[in-house]
Amino acid sequence: MRIALLTGGGDSSAINAAIRAVVRKSISEGFEVIGVKRGWRGLIYDELEPLFLGSVSGIIQRGGTILGTSRTNPFKVENGVDNILTNLRKHGIGAIVAIGGDDTNGVAHRLADYQVKCVGIPQTIDNDLPGTDYSIGFDTAVSVACDALDKLHTTAFSHHRIMVLEVMGRDAGWIALIAGIAGGADTILIPEVPFTLEEIIDRIEKRRRMNKDFSIIVASEGAKPEGREEQFIADQKKDPFGHVRLGGIGEWLAKELEEKTGYETRVTHLGHLQRGGIPTVFDRVLATRLGAYAVEMIKQGLFDHMACLCQNQVKAVPYAEALQGIKKVDLELYELAKLFY
Repeated sequence: MRIALLTGGGDSSAINAAIRAVVRKSISEGFEVIGVKRGWRGLIYDELEPLFLGSVSGIIQRGGTILGTSRTNPFKVENGVDNILTNLRKHGIGAIVAIGGDDTNGVAHRLADYQVKCVGIPQTIDNDLPGTDYSIGFDTAVSVACDALDKLHTTAFSHHRIMVLEVMGRDAGWIALIAGIAGGADTILIPEVPFTLEEIIDRIEKRRRMNKDFSIIVASEGAKPEGREEQFIADQKKDPFGHVRLGGIGEWLAKELEEKTGYETRVTHLGHLQRGGIPTVFDRVLATRLGAYAVEMIKQGLFDHMACLCQNQVKAVPYAEALQGIKKVDLELYELAKLFY
C-alpha cells in the first residue's frame, strides 16, 4: 500500500518525531510513504515527494515539520476536493495519515464521505482535542511557558512589578493552567472561567500586605472578564477555517491594573515561541507511539479514526468521538491552583 503523510494547521515541536515513526513503521510493514507538502494544500496542488529512511534520519529532535504546513481547507478551495481525489488516484495512494488539530483532522473526517481512507494523529499545543489525553506539542509548549514564568519572577521581584504573561489557548486554558501551577503564578486566567478585575486587584493587594510587592499573572489569549461577550481580537481577518487571530488581553489587563492600582505593570507575549524549539522527551515518545500506531490502524483497516493516548494506552478513537467539541481544562486542577494564590 502507498500511504500519504501530511501535517496541517499550526506547527509544534515533535511533529517530526511523528513523521519519523510513521515512515519507519510503514517501511517495516512493506508500505510506501509519500510526503505531502504544506498540509492539505499539497494534495490539492500535487506537491508530493517520496519519503525514505534517509528522509527521516536525525529529525526526532528537530522542531517544526520537514513537510511544511498550512491552514488550507480543501472545502473552501475551488475544486479542492476534486483535485485531492484526482491526485490520490494519480499516485495510487490508498490511505492518508493526517497530523494536526481539529481543523486538519476535521477535513480528514469529512473526506470519509468521499471514500477517502484517513487516520489521524492529534497535534496541537492547545491540547483541546477531546479524544486524547495529550496532543503532540503540548508538553513542549507548557515547558516553554513555565520557563518564561521562572524568568519573569526574577525581574518582577527586582523591579516590584506586576508581570502579565499572555500564552496561547483559544478555547481551552491548558497551557496557562499547567504552566501557571508549575511556574508559581499568582493568578491564572483561562477561557473556561470568566474573571473580574476586582478579584485580581484584591489578590495583588493581599500579597502587598504580606510584603510581596510583585505579582505574576498568566493569561490565555482566549480568557475574558465577566460581562464581555467577545474574546480579545488582534486581527478580524479569518483563516480558511473561520478563526480570527486572538490577542490583546495582556495589554488590556496591564493597562487596567496599572491605572487602578498605581503599580508598574508589564506584559510579555510568548506567541510563536511556544510552538518552536527542541521537543521534550515526553513529546518525542508520545509522537513516536502515536505515529507507529497510526500505521497499525491502517494495517488493521481502522479508518476514519484517530490515534489517541487514553490513560497511557494508545488506541483508535472514531473521529466522530475524537473531534466532538472542545476538551476543557480540569476544573479540579484550577481549584488546586487557587491554593497557591
